[in-house]
Amino acid sequence: MGLRLRRGGHRGSWEGQHALLAVPLALIAIVTVSDIIAPAEVHLGPFLAAAPALTASFAGPWTTACVGALAVLAQSVVAVVRTSLVDLNHSLQITALVVISVCVTFFAHLREQHERQLSQLRTVADAAQQVVLRPLPRRIGPLRLASVYLAAEAEAQIGGDLFAAVRTSHGTRFIVGDVRGKGLAAIGDAALLLGAFRAAAHRQADLPSLVAWLEGTVSSDLDDPGAAALGTGKAPSEAFITAAVLDVPDETSVLHLINCGHPPPLLLSEGRVTPLEVRDPAPPLGLTAFQDSPFTVQDFAFRPGDLLLLYTDGVMEARDGSGAFYPLAQRMAAAPGDGPQALLRHLRADLLAHTLGGHLGDDAAMVAIAREAPPGVTAPRPDRPGRP
Repeated sequence: MGLRLRRGGHRGSWEGQHALLAVPLALIAIVTVSDIIAPAEVHLGPFLAAAPALTASFAGPWTTACVGALAVLAQSVVAVVRTSLVDLNHSLQITALVVISVCVTFFAHLREQHERQLSQLRTVADAAQQVVLRPLPRRIGPLRLASVYLAAEAEAQIGGDLFAAVRTSHGTRFIVGDVRGKGLAAIGDAALLLGAFRAAAHRQADLPSLVAWLEGTVSSDLDDPGAAALGTGKAPSEAFITAAVLDVPDETSVLHLINCGHPPPLLLSEGRVTPLEVRDPAPPLGLTAFQDSPFTVQDFAFRPGDLLLLYTDGVMEARDGSGAFYPLAQRMAAAPGDGPQALLRHLRADLLAHTLGGHLGDDAAMVAIAREAPPGVTAPRPDRPGRP
């Protein structure tokens, strides 16, 4: 199941506006009383303009207009008590207050329209995330899963990092990747690769054939005339996706891995974290045309009780105030609790605490996978975590 940071709902925003509304109302009351009891040569009425201006910063146009009308009424009361409504000084103050209230009410209307449009865009972005980057279930076959996506941009929901899992007849296939670049082009490339993976993972019998299909999909997109017309086309040297593609069979305690220029997965077994470094890594997807490199599969032991972490480079490259990178392997080994959910909760909180102000320099995605022992199956105990 995916872990995401959520913002407060409309109820919390409404209650917050009510609490903030006390500030301009208190200001009107204080200025009015102070102006009435002040000496004749002291005029505090101009301070009433701050009340509708403050209200416009957090409330809608109707509330702003009401506070402005209340401020005008308060200024009129001061004028009647001190001199009269037709007094030149108070008449000018009332006129200025009316003009300011009308202006800030108009600006509050514009801000409310902008917020409504932004809310609609966030809804569309969230829907796009659900389609492109589907949340992983808690369990697939003998595997327990958890995932987390942290966008570098505060208002973003999705970026160029990607992950997916597809159930096959013999086990589960996973992909985790990172598109070079940012923005809409990166999101489009991520959607393209994820769509190709979900479509081909069932059909391709072996992992090299699947990765070759993904490579062909990414490379063919370079000549897409539609992308060129939109101005998002890229030169071959500029378009690539690092990816790790895994096959995890149900019946054997092993995983098959092809790494295309991606950071190696981390395996937590018996309290020790081991990076699953392949001997023959392939170039990133989209760059194999420049290098004759076959897609070589390497097997690694993945026994019941082990925890596997897939991640993108945004996790490793997160820096603290001194510029030090996030020590992912050390923090993974020291993580308390048990299971994928507990691991990612710890790593997410620890990663945000490590960065300066909780701001990431790049998008970060993590997927944790734990294997459970099938009934009647005994896991092998090799001497080393990896084998050819």
